[in-house]
Amino acid sequence: MPKTAQAQALIPHALQLDTAKLEKQGLGLAQEAAQLGQFQQFELALPRAKLASQLAPRNDKVWFLLGGLQLQTKNYDAAIASLNQAKSLNPKNADVLFALGSANFQQKKYAAAIENYQAGLKLKPKDPEGLFDLGNAYYMVGRLPDAIAEYNKAVAQDPKFWPAINNIGLIEYEQGNVDGAIKRWRTAVTIDKQAAEPLLALAVALYAKGDRQQGVTLGEAALRIDQRYGDLDFLKENLWGDRLLSDTKQFLELPRIQAALEQRETPR
Repeated sequence: MPKTAQAQALIPHALQLDTAKLEKQGLGLAQEAAQLGQFQQFELALPRAKLASQLAPRNDKVWFLLGGLQLQTKNYDAAIASLNQAKSLNPKNADVLFALGSANFQQKKYAAAIENYQAGLKLKPKDPEGLFDLGNAYYMVGRLPDAIAEYNKAVAQDPKFWPAINNIGLIEYEQGNVDGAIKRWRTAVTIDKQAAEPLLALAVALYAKGDRQQGVTLGEAALRIDQRYGDLDFLKENLWGDRLLSDTKQFLELPRIQAALEQRETPR
């Protein structure tokens, strides 16, 4: 017989892979990717998560992790594909549905986002963040009473969930209920004194109402906490409406507020 027969006989042995061992390695990589993701090291996390999904393709948590990292890096199409894979492996994971909602929301596909959030809440009806996200999606399609209802549900589940209280204030301000909005933002700031968003909104509202000294003082404090809130585009991304944005634009042009914006944290 030709000598090559022995070489041919060796081929199947090279293909006999220990799938259990490979899956274990994949889960180890997924753990590393998750830890890196927590530290925003996405360039290191993503390749590990992708390889983990190849080594452990039947593990829905690995696909969920990969989709979450892709979502963080704004690779929305890839994120949706990964999250749908996770969903197919485990349709009962509400967090996957919430993440799909977020991916669609980020792409302004609000109807799809609403559907995802609603599906997730059927599985996890008391999830404050899921309720909040559904409220935001309703807000974006103009269903304001529905948005407020979801925000209130979120607060009912977690009384310290200030973003929902903050966003009720955003709606009230646009509807002309300035005093109601101010009350909401005061509550939010009381819950978290380092929350720059409600603090700046409160500052703008007080200034526009005539309480200029307190408005400017609170505005300076808000911008010391987080200067991103001095950017109107950033505020718009955070669902600030036209009326509040118009008042904020004038507020940000004040000399003391301009000075606060120009300050940068000096290196230690």
